[in-house]
Amino acid sequence: MSRKPWDLAFAAEPEEVAALRRVMRLHLDLWGLHEAIGTAQLCVSELVSNVITHVGPGTPTTLAVSMNGTHLRIEVHDPDTRALPTLLDAGADSEGGRGMALVDAVTDRWGVQLREDRKVTWCELATDLTSPNGHIGGADVTRAEAILSLYGAATPPRTSSPLSVAAAEEVAIDVIADLLHWLRAHGRDADDALDRAQMHFEAETAPAGAACAWPGSER
Repeated sequence: MSRKPWDLAFAAEPEEVAALRRVMRLHLDLWGLHEAIGTAQLCVSELVSNVITHVGPGTPTTLAVSMNGTHLRIEVHDPDTRALPTLLDAGADSEGGRGMALVDAVTDRWGVQLREDRKVTWCELATDLTSPNGHIGGADVTRAEAILSLYGAATPPRTSSPLSVAAAEEVAIDVIADLLHWLRAHGRDADDALDRAQMHFEAETAPAGAACAWPGSER
């Protein structure tokens, strides 16, 4: 899965924050980083609000998102090199100063880079990826992609666009159908194998501690 860096220029206004959160959700959905969405949205909200509060509404700002190894990196660029974000020990009753404290609490690391014409406030979030272009899902997903790659030109998607994923879905369905034909040709019950595969899948994807409803287990 290719996760190419992207950026978005905008004017730092309070009404832009909700739109930026939606854009972040859309991109992380396409990148398969669903678990990081809530934290990433919080970071975007706080970093942009920091620009609005300390630099000023309407400031030309840029949101840039990329992968740094297996970490998700979020950057907010603004032209003021003097107003630097600081980590304050804001009390529970404090009306301000919590922004960077929240970012510090939910990310692995954060910092500020000063460049000639701007400053870059950044933070990085850990993911469950084992490689920058890998999938969250472990060995099962890796094996499935290896099988799909054997189907000639119908290889797994190299981009995360909905169209390419939909094309790969059709290939995956063909793979399942061919495996069922193979089982039947060798005298096995294809329907029984499909049911057992479904049970394996549900058991492996069920939340920790959740009870599995196995066939015939109802009382």
